[in-house]
Amino acid sequence: MPPVLPATILRTRGAAVAGTLVLVALCLAWELWLAPTGQRTLAVKVVPLVIALPGLFRMRLYTYRWMSLLVWLYVAEGLVRATSDRGASAWLATLEVALSLLVFAACGVHIRARLRRAAVSP
Repeated sequence: MPPVLPATILRTRGAAVAGTLVLVALCLAWELWLAPTGQRTLAVKVVPLVIALPGLFRMRLYTYRWMSLLVWLYVAEGLVRATSDRGASAWLATLEVALSLLVFAACGVHIRARLRRAAVSP
């Protein structure tokens, strides 16, 4: 029988996965339909997020660690575009920042809970 995981670990996993999925959907919708720029090539920015999803689903600690660093690129892009773009693009950028911060917080709490659990477990 597999070990029972604490609720914190399960909740943060759910938040990280859900936040990443919504961030992928937002970035694709933004760059392809809602406020596309140029040739719509900025849609490739979702590739690292999609690559991370299997590791997040499988609760790979390494994935949570690098994901907590990766999302800062999305925060930076969102902050730049929120302050430089106008209209719908500025609102979408603000939403990107919020989602990225949610994913960062979920990954950070998940990592901390997993390391604390590992230190306590025999």
